[in-house]
Amino acid sequence: MNTAAATRVDRTFYRKFFSIYVALVLQNVVTLSVNLADNMMLGAYSETALAGVTAVNQIQFVYQQLLMALGDGLVILGSQYWGKQETGPLKKIAASAMHAALIIGILLFTLVSLFPYHAVGIFTPDRPIIQEGVSYLGIIRFTYLFFAVTQLLLAVLRSIGIVRVAFVLSVFTFFVNCGINYVCIYGHFGVPPMGAAGAAVGTLTARILECAILIYYIIKKEKVLRLRLKDYFSFDRVLYKDYIKITSPMLLVQGLWGVNTALQTVILGHMTAAAISANSAASNLFLMVKSMAVGAASAASIIIGKTIGSGDIPLTKAYARIMQRMFLVIGLASGVLLFFLRIPILSIYDLSPATKDMANTFLIILSIVCVGTSYQMPTNNGIIRGGGNAMFVVKLDLISIWLIVLPLSFFMAFVAKASPAVVVCCLNADQIFKCVPAFLEAHYGNWIRKLTRDQAG
Repeated sequence: MNTAAATRVDRTFYRKFFSIYVALVLQNVVTLSVNLADNMMLGAYSETALAGVTAVNQIQFVYQQLLMALGDGLVILGSQYWGKQETGPLKKIAASAMHAALIIGILLFTLVSLFPYHAVGIFTPDRPIIQEGVSYLGIIRFTYLFFAVTQLLLAVLRSIGIVRVAFVLSVFTFFVNCGINYVCIYGHFGVPPMGAAGAAVGTLTARILECAILIYYIIKKEKVLRLRLKDYFSFDRVLYKDYIKITSPMLLVQGLWGVNTALQTVILGHMTAAAISANSAASNLFLMVKSMAVGAASAASIIIGKTIGSGDIPLTKAYARIMQRMFLVIGLASGVLLFFLRIPILSIYDLSPATKDMANTFLIILSIVCVGTSYQMPTNNGIIRGGGNAMFVVKLDLISIWLIVLPLSFFMAFVAKASPAVVVCCLNADQIFKCVPAFLEAHYGNWIRKLTRDQAG
């Protein structure tokens, strides 16, 4: 690290990183709190309802991963243009991302509308659970398009460093969703108990309101890009190709990651009746603590992309090195936090003793996993992918998940007949061993790529 770069890191980096990081972590925590609240309320209402909603949420998770890939591609390319202070190309890239998101949303809505029982039946053979899931899916499918619009609008704001609005919006969504859930799941104030369908009503209402508020904010308050509806009817073939070139490998990997996570539910759901509910309770808390890693990855991607766009490569490398040390600290803090939170959080759930014991075991395992996740995810997705080398992350994920983790997990679950705890270890093993290639690429690889054009639009 040269002296000039080191000095600038000391003066500006921490303020820049943490101003983005804290807002993103809080936003992600609050967003996941909606799912956690849903699970707690449904767990108290019926374990069958909880399992049904968990199965449907695997579909939502795959969809969310695809939207994240579209948003991340927008942030990676858009932040480099923002580093050059070019907003025209950024608007055109945002339009391309929105078009892709709406197409995926429409396709998913159509499929689950035509084949609801088949969709839920992928995750469990239990008929009562499938019935609860279909009841939930019948309403929740209407959230898909609203969710797509919201996520892509937030991504374009994130590409220029505006992140606090996402946190405020998520807090609003949390209270709306929890309030309606309280009324509709259990039946209060004259409303009949709706169970899983009631949770769907709460989520749908919250999604519609958050989308409307975000659009209002962009039209009335946002003064940098000045996005308008007409901007989303523009199409630039050259920038579209640039965007697709960057995004398509991430779309593949994020989609496969979503399928991988869904397959974890398939594997555990076909092992024991308690495993799917235990995994749901453990996963929601794990995902909430994992927000610290997700926030770090997003903040790193924004900072790295903008710095490359500005043309300062020595400073980009300096940022990358110091962030990796920060990721290790975040990982250790996350693991300790998850370990000590597991008992008080699980005590809130109204689960059978066997299910609760299994969830506790899962969380002890995930406390260790959290440390590896907090280093490799921000390094791979924030620094390396944010620097423009998405193909490294694609290859790493394809090899680790589809050639190692899933074959090993299927073997242990259905051939070796191992316990659910052993299977959970296998399902998360990649979060540990991916740390090694992440370190080597970040320190010795050629991951810094200029993605912008000198003259665009």
